[in-house]
Amino acid sequence: METLHRDYSPRGVKFYYVYKSLAHPETNGYVVPITLKERLMHVKEAERTLGSKFSWLCDSMDNAAKHALGSAPNSEFIVDPDGKIVRRRAWSDPKALRSDLEELVGPVEHPTQIADLGLKRQPPPKAAAKGIVPRVVVPRGMRPLITEAVAAGGKTPYYAKLRAEVDERFQRTGQGKLYLGFYMDPIYHVHWNNLAKPIEYELELPDGVEISPQSGTGPKIDVEGDIDPREFLLDIKTGQDIREPLKLTVRYFACNDEQGWCIPVTQEYLVQLQLDPDGGWDFKRLRGTAGNRQQSPRRNQR
Repeated sequence: METLHRDYSPRGVKFYYVYKSLAHPETNGYVVPITLKERLMHVKEAERTLGSKFSWLCDSMDNAAKHALGSAPNSEFIVDPDGKIVRRRAWSDPKALRSDLEELVGPVEHPTQIADLGLKRQPPPKAAAKGIVPRVVVPRGMRPLITEAVAAGGKTPYYAKLRAEVDERFQRTGQGKLYLGFYMDPIYHVHWNNLAKPIEYELELPDGVEISPQSGTGPKIDVEGDIDPREFLLDIKTGQDIREPLKLTVRYFACNDEQGWCIPVTQEYLVQLQLDPDGGWDFKRLRGTAGNRQQSPRRNQR
């Protein structure tokens, strides 16, 4: 795609990446942002790690652009000077796009090759060790729930992001498994402080909802710090037509070695027992899913 930018931007073609909700959270460690400021930080990280020369457009937090463009995770559009869409694809294809531009704008005498670009890619930040804590094996067909950070935009960022999911059985019957995963967000360069108390969660439940265990504590880890997720797999049972959210309180200790601090953090989430259409698929964790014989979704694309 960057070769096309180099070949056709001098001929008046403008190229944009549209940064939308993540199709596969946890790829390269990045998790779903909860504020527009964090999403813009993701854009800067994408520019830095990819070495891209494109201009970037950032979707709003209600994902208005994604929905208006058809909600595909990696779509592609050519828009003419009058604002008319003249080509569209559900999945981006640089080879096909070059053919389109040759037809619409004209061929390039000496097309740029990838080796000509000299892109300066940089790895995502790594605040501490990973691969220390074994991953939880979950049932097949897990789907994300809608979550809301109660104090999003406050003075203390949500360093650990929540991902809540339910299995196929719960989706069919109202009884099954609830997954709670807490992921350290790499944009803040923080890690768990394992010299302090492990992470703790506590749930307040509306009438008609049973969850066990309703509170829990993460594992005690021997190393001083790491960035592995803290995961819990719970039993859940509900009655009919539950409209009130679960209230989740989480307490943990976070450290930023670059800035020289370690602090206790207490944060709250509301968890709706409704599937999140923009929640994406946690592709990395799907590879370890128990009994999951379905075809895995494609790799994360921005």
